[in-house]
Amino acid sequence: MEWRGRKRRYLVWARPLCTAVMLAVFVGMLAGCLYPGEERQERRVSYLESVDRIQRAVDQFQADQGILPIITAGQDTPRYEKFRIDLDLLNKQGYIDEIPTTAFEKGGSAYFLIINEESDPAVKVLDLLTTQKINDVQRLVDKYRNSQNGKLPVTSEEETYPGLFTVDLKLAGAQDYSLKSVYSGQSQDYLVDKDGRVYADYAFDIMQAVDKSEASPQADKDLREYLTEQSFFVPVKSLPYRMIDGVPVPQPE
Repeated sequence: MEWRGRKRRYLVWARPLCTAVMLAVFVGMLAGCLYPGEERQERRVSYLESVDRIQRAVDQFQADQGILPIITAGQDTPRYEKFRIDLDLLNKQGYIDEIPTTAFEKGGSAYFLIINEESDPAVKVLDLLTTQKINDVQRLVDKYRNSQNGKLPVTSEEETYPGLFTVDLKLAGAQDYSLKSVYSGQSQDYLVDKDGRVYADYAFDIMQAVDKSEASPQADKDLREYLTEQSFFVPVKSLPYRMIDGVPVPQPE
């Protein structure tokens, strides 16, 4: 089967001080609205620094107390959303001097969580901007289905992958929710299964990661692991991927 590449004054004549303040606010708001693939380099560096600092704190906490500083999640919580780090606990107990400004707890746009919790706990970043976009598209897909007797807003009646279709953003009224990958900055499609559940498509990013690793994946390997091995981001709102005929293919659950 084939898979396709992903592709997306204000007039002032007085009171300069007021103008400067307003422009500063505008710039701040604009920076806050940037999505992951459009982030400035310094913000990406701050994630790296935050992950490194929290990783050291988590390692020391586990060595001291024998447990991980995580917030309990339900059994049905997806793999890459499950073990969120309790940053307040680490801060109160002195393992970190302060909570990173990139964290949700400080008004940032990321959760810090742990993967490989049983073997080699690793700190990763869950991008909340991506999560919110997917949740918004899910809401609009649900609205469309409810108004169209269960029909899905998809680009074609033909499956993009077995059991999965590509969401037609215009049809769903979701034109404002185009998605860019936190890994490559490339445009991502939204996928929807037959039950109307929406996911992000990470096939392009996975293929890049596999090529970079120069690996030959085992047939049963979840290819999302290549993303977490090569990045501090987790593939939020995703399905497991398997390599089929040399192509990463998401597997509906």
